Amino acid sequence: MKPFLNEQFLFRTDTAVRLYEQHAKPLPIIDYHCHLSPQEIYENKRFNNLTEAWLSGDHYKWRAMRANGAPEHLVTGPADDYDRFLAYASTLPMAIGNPLYHWSHLELQRYFGIEDIINEKNAPAIWQKANEQLSGEGFGARDLIRKSNVKVICTTDDPADTLEYHIKLQQDGDFNDVKVLPSYRPDKALELNRDTFIGWIAQLSNAVGHAIESYGQLLSALDSRIAFFHEVGCRVSDHAIDKLMYANATAEEASEAFAAALRGEAVSEAAEAKYKTFTLLHIGRRYAEHGWAMQLHVNAARNNNPRLFRQLGPDTGFDSINDGSVAYGLAHLLGELDLDNKLPRTILYSLNPNDYYVIGTIMGSFQGGGIPGKIQFGAAWWFNDTKDGMIHQMKTLANLGLLGRFVGMLTDSRSFLSYTRHEYFRRILCDLLGEWVENGEVPDDDELLGRIIRGICYDNAMQYFDF
Repeated sequence: MKPFLNEQFLFRTDTAVRLYEQHAKPLPIIDYHCHLSPQEIYENKRFNNLTEAWLSGDHYKWRAMRANGAPEHLVTGPADDYDRFLAYASTLPMAIGNPLYHWSHLELQRYFGIEDIINEKNAPAIWQKANEQLSGEGFGARDLIRKSNVKVICTTDDPADTLEYHIKLQQDGDFNDVKVLPSYRPDKALELNRDTFIGWIAQLSNAVGHAIESYGQLLSALDSRIAFFHEVGCRVSDHAIDKLMYANATAEEASEAFAAALRGEAVSEAAEAKYKTFTLLHIGRRYAEHGWAMQLHVNAARNNNPRLFRQLGPDTGFDSINDGSVAYGLAHLLGELDLDNKLPRTILYSLNPNDYYVIGTIMGSFQGGGIPGKIQFGAAWWFNDTKDGMIHQMKTLANLGLLGRFVGMLTDSRSFLSYTRHEYFRRILCDLLGEWVENGEVPDDDELLGRIIRGICYDNAMQYFDF
């Protein structure tokens, strides 16, 4: 019997241990998609206690706490921080098999050296040990990033953002060993039926310094913000496309939909599809011209609980997997961009694992251009970044494409303690490869396997995003 969470954690073979220790473990981290705050990084945010560092903004943990019966005031506040921590500590013993159980223990071990098993009995001691360290030196946001051996961070930023803190970080000589770069996330430009659309257009107008009263002016504004983001180091965009719409459209049809939305009118689904298609094709071509990568996150069903959405807002843990069709829209979107050689590097994610073989085969239709792994099958995302989900994603990619060109893991997180997820992924990767070696399915060739592991964990992303 193996001890819980020792150095051989998640490894079933000696080969896996060797591959991890020699090749994966020493590598730096590239976190090319996350939701960390650049302001908090710049200000080297300190945390008053473990609840602030652990539970703030982490809807993975919030969902588990609700499932364990914690009332909402203990989940999202305004309860006392210690009481909230106790509620999470009492939840984890029930979460065996959930990656949160592993992640939480890894976070305590790697950042605080605390090896206690998390439960109600140990909670007071864990609280004291962690808080004593958080109150000392070396536990600000920058310190945690450095401790995690992170070299590149790509945050998630709206086109209307000033990127003030990215610029300040680049001018700050005390943190030039880590690149903190923006990502371009123009979701609000596409969602013209949301009640925030008109207000967001006003924000974008302020950012570009002129009124946006026509569709042509909107496209010009988006173009100018792409150019600005590029100057600040952006090399990747990101899109949450919960329902993948595709419809052949003219500029006039897109313009009519935009004008109706500006008047506060509801836009029909057919007109919305035309608007979204034309707009996404336009900015996709700009990404290609700038050499960016485009990330498409599809098939999430967000904010399912209307009562708590009204109370708490988005990104609070009331989302799920969607089951919308992706094959037709995705193939036509990529195909249209490819027609005039304006298909950018693209990473495809679906929250629905039933889409994996759809993605894996569509991406194979658009590889080429002299770019290794130009179209990527993105890492197991959100509800899929479990042990089983990661293995499923990597096996699917290996079955249908080139696992050795995979750009690897990301945190997709708002927490500075989430970098242990990269260790979790790397252990699972090495265990998978070790199993194949032990089964005689791949050669026990250290040069070959080392190259693949280093590529997936670091080298491929550095090359793919041109960091």
